[in-house]
Amino acid sequence: MLENSLSVLLSRLDFAWITSMHILYPPLTIGLSLLLFVAEWRWVGSGEEHWYRLTRFFEKLFIINFGAGVATGVTMEMAFGILYGPFSQAAGPFFGNILGYETITAFMYEAGFVGLMIFGWGKIGKRMHLFATFNVMLSSSLSAMWILVANSWMQTPTGVTLKNGIFMVDNWVKAILNPDFLLAFPHMWIAALELALFFVAGISAWYLLKQRHVALFQRALKYALFALVVVAPLQIYLGDGLGRVVARDQPAALAALEGHYHTYNPDGSVNSGWHIVAWPNDTAGRNDFAITLPHVLSLLETHTLNGKVTGLDHFKADDRPPVLIPFYAFRLMVAIGFFLFAVALWGAYLALKGRLGSQGAQLPRTFLRVTVFSAFLPYAAVWTGWWTREIARQPWVVYGLMRTSAGVSKMSVGAEVLWLIGFIIFEMIVWGGAWYFFAKVVRKGPDMDSPVIEGGHEHLGHLEPPHEGQEQPEYPRPAY
Repeated sequence: MLENSLSVLLSRLDFAWITSMHILYPPLTIGLSLLLFVAEWRWVGSGEEHWYRLTRFFEKLFIINFGAGVATGVTMEMAFGILYGPFSQAAGPFFGNILGYETITAFMYEAGFVGLMIFGWGKIGKRMHLFATFNVMLSSSLSAMWILVANSWMQTPTGVTLKNGIFMVDNWVKAILNPDFLLAFPHMWIAALELALFFVAGISAWYLLKQRHVALFQRALKYALFALVVVAPLQIYLGDGLGRVVARDQPAALAALEGHYHTYNPDGSVNSGWHIVAWPNDTAGRNDFAITLPHVLSLLETHTLNGKVTGLDHFKADDRPPVLIPFYAFRLMVAIGFFLFAVALWGAYLALKGRLGSQGAQLPRTFLRVTVFSAFLPYAAVWTGWWTREIARQPWVVYGLMRTSAGVSKMSVGAEVLWLIGFIIFEMIVWGGAWYFFAKVVRKGPDMDSPVIEGGHEHLGHLEPPHEGQEQPEYPRPAY
């Protein structure tokens, strides 16, 4: 089979579609489960009703997202065997075991406690319910850990030996704690937390714009923004560290991300320029157009003014990844990261100045609109980050050891097209259903009239009275 055959291309497109749709859901599950635990913990500790209302409301959105993630995750598991049978067989001794660990120690663990979290209100004690929520949070993070172990091993395959076409594990510790995993997992986990915080902030800002449940969502927005002031720059810092790992262990991938075709300039000096924008030409092995800042690439990757960064000219043409998509996906991800940090700083400043606690008519509407828009940006960052990671690894399915063309199933083009159409239809049904129920829950809003449930008993709770001059937080429920 030719490396660039239509069958290989269709397999890659099919799996790209499946993973791109699936990755919309796990980050929110991971991050929102932590926020639900914190909110419920505050309610259990303080007895303040607004924490209870926020927990119950965002739990509904968590359930919808969790269900969509499970459905698309099963599809992705199927796709390994259908689209990448030779890879699944070759990597089975490691890859299969890791996915098995994820199923046993995370997915099944989470499935048990998520039922208790959803249906346990009023049937078990407050502290036991909090314990269930904690375990949902922990198991979600364990699931992410195992998945990142598997994917990171594909980036930096250590602890294995390829014997007779099978990856045999020589050292489980080195295979699991491979170099990419040590930063890729915290980078992804913090990305999930940042996404969830902007999800909460965006929904809260929407309610404030509509002047519904203002007292409740002012609190949620302010707490999310203060957390983001820490989380957003931490994500940028971890991304910088992961970039240096890529430069060390996947120099061809790093060169593709930066459109860095030549290690040295024509005069023999180190090519240290960083391209803001460019138009890569893989065939000619150069950029047809570029706006370049001198020394910045060396500063970013080596933290020196003229440090050498290996260019694509040091690799055989057949071993070079495509440049255009990783180049711009990487830049979009970085731009989103800095933009979100700026939004967090802006919001924290307004909160400290008391602008987010004033009357609804005086709320900074421009900021609230930007925050609603920003709720979608972490999804774009996760997408572009994932595309950067996967496309820049090409032409390898296991970096440096197994080429993608050797790992794909030997199917006809017709079969590939059939699977692609089938997966597109399924994923779009799940995506459309998730959006429908998300919108339904948000339009209805939190249930402010039902009694607060406490360990099998219920009592009528009351939100603390509004501050002087502030409108009442409860509104007549719209007839949707």
